[in-house]
Amino acid sequence: MALIAAHADWSAHPAKRWAALARREGGRWRVEAPRPVGDPRGFAAALLAEGAPAALGLDLPLGLPRAYAAARPEPDFPRFLAARAGDARFFAVNETLATVAPDSPFYPRRGLRGMTRAAHAAALGLPDAAALSRWCDRATAERPAGAPLFWTLGANQSGKAAIAAWRDWLAPALAEGAPLALWPFAGPLDGLLARGRLALAEVYPAEALRQLGLRLAGSKRAQAARRALADPLRARMAALGAEPAPALKDAIAEGFGADAAGEDRLDCVLGLLALIQVLDGRRADLVPEDEAVRRWEGWVLGQHALPRAQPG
Repeated sequence: MALIAAHADWSAHPAKRWAALARREGGRWRVEAPRPVGDPRGFAAALLAEGAPAALGLDLPLGLPRAYAAARPEPDFPRFLAARAGDARFFAVNETLATVAPDSPFYPRRGLRGMTRAAHAAALGLPDAAALSRWCDRATAERPAGAPLFWTLGANQSGKAAIAAWRDWLAPALAEGAPLALWPFAGPLDGLLARGRLALAEVYPAEALRQLGLRLAGSKRAQAARRALADPLRARMAALGAEPAPALKDAIAEGFGADAAGEDRLDCVLGLLALIQVLDGRRADLVPEDEAVRRWEGWVLGQHALPRAQPG
């Protein structure tokens, strides 16, 4: 079956949003070089216009912490998100804890002396700092914990990317009835693949690197480390039946370029290959048998290692 796969490495800054795209014909994939996402609505529309079932991985949170969701009137995350269309207060980043509330949860705008995640949780009516995190964000035996969704400070935070994607694209699109299906809320990934519909899944490049069996010899911000990954990356692509287009071959050999966006171009290719593994059935789209995960929190595509701490 013909199939389109893409992965977008997201950021609050449009210049750092890059996507890689692949097309499957006859059981093999043709992988294009990374390109800027541009307008996300236009990018999604272009994938749908290909006329084949399409799946898009996104490097941003798709889901809410269960403790926060427990007080919501909506039945699940997709309908919560649709209801946030045009909700400027929800997406505003709070300067201080004095204005943090369940209908304005993102914090902080800048670093302040004495600020803590425990205080942030308390301002949201949550029992402790751990309640700010989704289960899939917590540390596993394979990786450290990710930052909580509503936290917007530091290099590891994902809150600003979530704001940008949710506010400017996903919330309005869902409210308008756009043909988007969010995994795992709408069911298994293979069941979401249909012409005229775009299946979306949360895919993290750092997790994808592990899923692909690859290791970086240094920081991904360094071109030399990215260049050293070239041979293992080409070998993994060959094993997946993923043929790089000439421009991508050059990008891999060059470590995805010397500019600051080189790490973003690498990330979107790693995310794409992890998505391809799942689409081809080489890795299961495992989701824990947990109602809060399936309705509210979501999961990272291809993540099989469960966090050490149980959800609660």
